[in-house]
Amino acid sequence: MSIETMQSLVYDKSSMPWDRTRGFIKQGMPKPVLDEGKNPDDSEAVLVKVIFAGFCGSDRGIWNRTAFKGMIFDSLKRARETTRIIGHEMVGEIVATGSRVQSRWGYRPKDIVSTESHIICGTCYQCRIGQTHICSKDVIIGIGRNGCFAEYIKLPANVLWPTDPRRIGMKVAALQEPFGNAVHACTACDLRGKTVAIFGCGTIGLFTIMIARALGATRIIGVEPQEANRKMALALGADEVIPLRINHDRPHAWSADKGVVRQVREACRGIGADVSMDMAGFNSSVNNAIQSTRRGGEIILFGLKQGNFHIQAFDRVIVNGLKLHSVIGRRIFETWYITRNLLEDRSNGIQDNIHDIILGGGDEAVVHIADFDPTSFEDTLAAWPKPLLQF
Repeated sequence: MSIETMQSLVYDKSSMPWDRTRGFIKQGMPKPVLDEGKNPDDSEAVLVKVIFAGFCGSDRGIWNRTAFKGMIFDSLKRARETTRIIGHEMVGEIVATGSRVQSRWGYRPKDIVSTESHIICGTCYQCRIGQTHICSKDVIIGIGRNGCFAEYIKLPANVLWPTDPRRIGMKVAALQEPFGNAVHACTACDLRGKTVAIFGCGTIGLFTIMIARALGATRIIGVEPQEANRKMALALGADEVIPLRINHDRPHAWSADKGVVRQVREACRGIGADVSMDMAGFNSSVNNAIQSTRRGGEIILFGLKQGNFHIQAFDRVIVNGLKLHSVIGRRIFETWYITRNLLEDRSNGIQDNIHDIILGGGDEAVVHIADFDPTSFEDTLAAWPKPLLQF
């Protein structure tokens, strides 16, 4: 029996040495199938035809070979494979369902769905007490298993998220997973009536500006090194965006930038932000957030970088009564319900702003799989905070 193939963007460790290459290659990969005789779990799985897929910061890390090497290599070794289809943000149409899907989950062919990117076990301690977003056995699609940068993807029905394309445009619908990251960050504490400082106005930081405003923040300050992102942050509702000059050669480059801290504090009644959000993950950004927060304030830690960090004046974290919240992924599925409500409510302007500003109207930021070329895609990555792939 011949194996049907599909166009996919992949990392192939057999032909792409991690330390000497970058990017992904387009190649034909076997189209996934539902075969309950060979794999009983397929009875609760679906086959989805991908329509749009978002290119995440994590995908940039893999593209640039700065993140997720261990997770990818370990998963390929366990599967005795060399090639991983990348990608975990998507919207698509169900084309086939396992025998138990319709009765248990209600999904049918032609349904439009997005997906939670963390495939959870449902049986570990965290899952059993409702902390599914930190499942101890979770597998991330596009990293630990084949992802959505392909024409089709097979997924367990329990992580799908139904999406109404009449209420959420398809290009925006592909971004529900990363938008949910920002929702989780903004709901980690109460933002009503608060001054909020956002350190790092990349895609998730830009989402955070809009969500913080919708959830009641009264003043929002951004901190961002790139001029294009600063302009988008202002267009999306930030009251002020402070330029950050990155200098990795300065002494104690891990420490806070005194000038930025002073400006944030001055912008927040001279006492500092009620809530500071580190969305960048650099050591200096974490310290900028901590140093810019008022006594008794709260810090959201979302940005992620590997390695050891220095916490500047750690005693003041305790003496000043600061609260630190670490945020990963989305609360499954609490965050997704809030995400849906925010995106479907057109009165807050969030959906339109994502389409018109972050996606630039939804055309130039979109690359069709047939037109994908690694060299030209580098230009797209440089020009847009959130490129989309169309299949």
